[in-house]
Amino acid sequence: MATRRAKRIEPKFDDGERSPALDLRLDESDRATGSGGAKPRSRPKKKAANSNTSSKTKAPAARGTAAKKPASGRRGKGRRKSSRGGGNGGGGGITRFLRRSVYWTVVAGIWGTIAFVGLLGYYAAHLPPTSEWAVPQRPPNVKIVAADGSLLANRGDTGGESVRLEQLPPHLPEAVMAIEDRRFYYHFGIDPIGLARAIATNLYAGGLVQGGSTLTQQLAKNLFLEPERTFRRKMQEVVLSFWLEAKFSKEQILEMYLNRVYFGAGAYGVDAAARRYFGKSARKVTLAEAAILAGLLKAPSRYAPNRHPKRAEKRAHTVLIAMRDAGFITDREAKVAIATPTAVVSRHNSASENYVADWVMDQLPSFIGSLDEDIVVDTAIDVNLQHAAEESLRQTLSEDGKKYRVTQGAVVVLDASGAVKALVGGRDYGKSQFNRAIAAHRQPGSAFKPFVYLTALEQGMTPETIRVDEPVSIKGWRPKNYSKEYRGPVSLTRALSKSLNTVAARLAYEVGPKRVARTANRLGITSKLKANPSIALGTSEVTPLELTAAYVPFSNGGFGVVPHVIKRIRTASNKLLYERKGSGPGRVVSDADVGMMNHMLRETVLSGTGRKASLGDRPAGGKTGTSQDFRDAWFIGYTSYFTAGVWLGNDDNSPTRRATGGNLPAKIWARTMQTANEGLAVVDLPGSYRPAPEPMPEAVAMDGNDWGTDAPRRRPGMRQEIIPQKQRAPGLLEQLFGG
Repeated sequence: MATRRAKRIEPKFDDGERSPALDLRLDESDRATGSGGAKPRSRPKKKAANSNTSSKTKAPAARGTAAKKPASGRRGKGRRKSSRGGGNGGGGGITRFLRRSVYWTVVAGIWGTIAFVGLLGYYAAHLPPTSEWAVPQRPPNVKIVAADGSLLANRGDTGGESVRLEQLPPHLPEAVMAIEDRRFYYHFGIDPIGLARAIATNLYAGGLVQGGSTLTQQLAKNLFLEPERTFRRKMQEVVLSFWLEAKFSKEQILEMYLNRVYFGAGAYGVDAAARRYFGKSARKVTLAEAAILAGLLKAPSRYAPNRHPKRAEKRAHTVLIAMRDAGFITDREAKVAIATPTAVVSRHNSASENYVADWVMDQLPSFIGSLDEDIVVDTAIDVNLQHAAEESLRQTLSEDGKKYRVTQGAVVVLDASGAVKALVGGRDYGKSQFNRAIAAHRQPGSAFKPFVYLTALEQGMTPETIRVDEPVSIKGWRPKNYSKEYRGPVSLTRALSKSLNTVAARLAYEVGPKRVARTANRLGITSKLKANPSIALGTSEVTPLELTAAYVPFSNGGFGVVPHVIKRIRTASNKLLYERKGSGPGRVVSDADVGMMNHMLRETVLSGTGRKASLGDRPAGGKTGTSQDFRDAWFIGYTSYFTAGVWLGNDDNSPTRRATGGNLPAKIWARTMQTANEGLAVVDLPGSYRPAPEPMPEAVAMDGNDWGTDAPRRRPGMRQEIIPQKQRAPGLLEQLFGG
């Protein structure tokens, strides 16, 4: 006995906790179908053989003497009855048979009950004391909602939130009871009628084709027991069912069942299932949808509506008929539901909101630690803007992705406080969960130049300061313009709007690469920057989120921000756990410098490399960016309300087919920002700056000593190369490869 006990797998009743990976799937043998399943065909009964013998003439008594007594009193008695019955003595045999059958049935029932109770007592004795029994806590769910309260995603082991029974439409629990346990409200944990029918069906079929478990038994198995098919487990299941029925009301048992049962595709509970298959809350499912969900319980993978629609539809019809037979719905309601088509969500996890949800889950531990109950996370996401950004990215890549050999992208939109209003981490979340918006470190190219120009302004230059666009060598490094042509003396405004590499490199070397790096860090760049001369051309890698956040001070008047998406965290009962307060590091750019930067960056959108990002009459500023070999294409820009960043490229870092920041990213940015600013008043960019008339540049000395007006002294190691220059007006190449 000791050895056998050691091999048993006992139910676990520790402190009410349950492994998040607990499998709540139901075995087919664990169900008591509403109608008891298919009724066994009745076997033809053999006609009882007539026990009446042919009526024979009685032997006459001896004359003058009494008739002889029969040798047996029993026989004599039978003869008397036979004579009274007019020759139908077999009726007494049937009566005796029926009486004996009833008697022995009662006796067997009594002894069977005693044996059953004894077995229950035996197996109950192997369970922990009832004082230690507790229903394991349902794995916590994280409900992530947008700024307007609409659902973005659920995260957790169940895939959906817990729903109270009174919040569900009545036809949903009724559908489950009709097909799984029609007498749920009338039994005491086990259903003798359903069990007897299941036994008869299985005996007739010669195998296990129908289960006899009630909803209470299924719940007991899911909550406490290991998924093994043994007599011991079945008896413990019965004991635990009695305990559940004694401790909880029928409504509580039904609610626990509906919130924990497995519906396939990783969905535990009716809410997770409704969202998985129909993209809606369980509170809003129709009668036809409820029938599909209830039909899943028998075999979730076999009747999944997204994989086997015809099979699921046929199973749903069976559920509706069972509901009608049980009196839950009328015949007309059943017919209408059968004729009603259901819209099944085929790709529930491809939406870009999942990138936001993943980011939220990554941050949660730092805010509230471990989870032990359902929580709600309120985010700053604007659902309409999120969808617009996602659609803009997908549409542009579908239209032009093959032409430019671009496969991926990311879009980020922030408001003036740094709150993330939209975040798209890739083209299709269902195919790739990598969040490029927050985790992809790529070279920003010319999109990094505003930090160079801001540093120059802080060192005393102005948008009208003149620099010469010509070949230059800095410690052996020779930056070139994309057009391979040079314009000669130009103002800083024109140099930035046309994204001239030689001028940016010259400025960075003048003010110092380390000072440029400090400026970028001050505005919000958190990635490690290499303070070398090439920093001006964006050779240090950054993420789309941090680069976009670093442009926000140009939009909000010079104040730094910390990009964030979580506004508050609360429990399902509305207890506040966290609420964001404060904005950021304060002013990081002076008002005067903000005005000058906005003057230059607005010119980029009006007449420079970012013309495709123009929003018409609405003032906007921004900068294009293209990394070496066209591997990355960027556009980062802003209005007085929002700042948005777009990145395009390939995950393997392979070159695109000449995709630049001025073409595809600018188009995506414009489409997204049209939606973001829709209905908002047209407001000029912050800062006041009125440019003076551009001075006529003096002739540049061929020895390279004169770099233009407002030039500091030349730094050692830098010289102008005396190379014949081809100066020209903007042409086709400028328009194609501006950034």
